[in-house]
Amino acid sequence: MRRRETGAGRRKTPGASSVFRPSSPVSTWWQTYFDAGYLREYEPLFGLEEDRRQVARLLELLALPDGARVLDCPCGQGRHAHLLAEAGFDVDGVDYSATLLAAARARGAGRRLRYRRADMRRLPAAWTGRFDAVVNLFTSFGFFADSGDDARVLGEFARVLKPGGVLVWHGGDRDGVMAKFVARDWWTTSDGTLVAQERRFDPLTGFLTVESSWRGASVHEDRVHRIRLYTPSQLAALMLDAGLVVEQAYDGFTDRSLGRRTSEMLLVARKDS
Repeated sequence: MRRRETGAGRRKTPGASSVFRPSSPVSTWWQTYFDAGYLREYEPLFGLEEDRRQVARLLELLALPDGARVLDCPCGQGRHAHLLAEAGFDVDGVDYSATLLAAARARGAGRRLRYRRADMRRLPAAWTGRFDAVVNLFTSFGFFADSGDDARVLGEFARVLKPGGVLVWHGGDRDGVMAKFVARDWWTTSDGTLVAQERRFDPLTGFLTVESSWRGASVHEDRVHRIRLYTPSQLAALMLDAGLVVEQAYDGFTDRSLGRRTSEMLLVARKDS
């Protein structure tokens, strides 16, 4: 299950509001959200050119030899895992969504690329100390109602890393998202479907709630999801508790340092040796 939510939109419009009827409780939205509708909703963001640019940056940051073992968790539809394997790494992709895993496998799998369905709070016991690197990309963190589960995810990442292994984490920066908050925006997919979103933020819980409305020739649907946003210092502290020390912090996939108004941060953390 992989998503992106920074609160930064393309277009703003006062006419994009709607009545939303979520099909499942907001606290467990992640169990059903990552389906064919998710792929359709975020289609404008899924381009091979951008995927290759991001993976090229990952290769710079990881600086690992050919054959190094990398875990992409959650891997979504395999956008990054496929290219990491193509670059010579031995890659495992994990996701909770059967739909996204099917899309990932359709891209191709093989000796250097495997996909598995699992909950990122409970990765396989046999994977302890297996990986040279773990990547958690595209705002794929903060899904769970209990903030303790976020700490468990980082603990699992640390467990499956080898001593000295690297975690690359990419997602929304609470400070930057709030500095440039967009409460409402909309866009159109390639098949003409209008996707409209309304967002609200709870500063006490840190939850960003997003209500999405789809209107098109073949779809008429309303859904809601939410994600907990962290400040860089909060996330660095959580990682440290898990035995992961943040060594580098960037403005997204660029080489610019993390700033006060960065909406997407990329952190590079290393497991204690």
